[in-house]
Amino acid sequence: MSFGQGGPSWGPGDSRTPDWAALADESAARSRRRKWLLIGGGALATAAVAAIVATAVVSANDTGSPRADKNASDLPAPADLPSDTSEPQPSFSSVAPPPPPDPKDYISDARKDKAPITVDAFFPGKKVTAGDRVHAKGATNNTKSCAATTQGALGSILTSNGCDQVLRATYSNDGVAVTVGLAVFGTEAEARKAAQQASGGIASLSGAGVPTFCRGGSVCRRTANSYGRYAYFTVGGFTSGKNVTTASKDVYAVGDDLTEFTFRQIRHRGEVQASAAAGLPTS
Repeated sequence: MSFGQGGPSWGPGDSRTPDWAALADESAARSRRRKWLLIGGGALATAAVAAIVATAVVSANDTGSPRADKNASDLPAPADLPSDTSEPQPSFSSVAPPPPPDPKDYISDARKDKAPITVDAFFPGKKVTAGDRVHAKGATNNTKSCAATTQGALGSILTSNGCDQVLRATYSNDGVAVTVGLAVFGTEAEARKAAQQASGGIASLSGAGVPTFCRGGSVCRRTANSYGRYAYFTVGGFTSGKNVTTASKDVYAVGDDLTEFTFRQIRHRGEVQASAAAGLPTS
């Protein structure tokens, strides 16, 4: 005897006892069918995904597709490069420019040294400042009688070497006075010889607020130098008449300041004339 569709079937011998073996076989068969259905569905899904991925890869690598062509046309074209990439080389004239004028040439010979020779040209202004020392300018003098500006043997030395004129200027600073004498010659050789032979010295110049100094036998400091066609001499001491010794540092300081100042003025004279000859601006 059996129940309707889907019900248990009864085994032989006892119509009221189910056939457990038949039931078990039927249940196992149903389980197997469900398992194969699940496995089959998963395989189909996996195959579908693989197909989609493969299609996408092929599409991406297909350079002949309209999309690929569009992307390629959007890329910028390579820049046009010149065929000659070498840089231009500097060119130099085969003719060397003339050397700049030597300033000393213009103060070494009267034929080239044409600037005016005046006291104000060499000793301008009312003072000379050197560091923290200020030297006030006193009396000045310019004469062609070279020997009249000297003491001792220097007059004859200047004359024998062809001295043209002597300019003098006196400066003072706190009880110390120094006179600078600038002797003008025709050539550098004459001025150098006069400075080398110097004996005696330039005579001090008083006045314009500076009392008589370095006269009457007082001991003073004397120097002699030359540059170009100019020989320059100094005489310095105390306005009180006190003798100068090697310990008189203030006398030495004022004398050195004015010696350096005179040298610079002579050199500047040459620089101005050389610049003018070369067509350069002068200061």
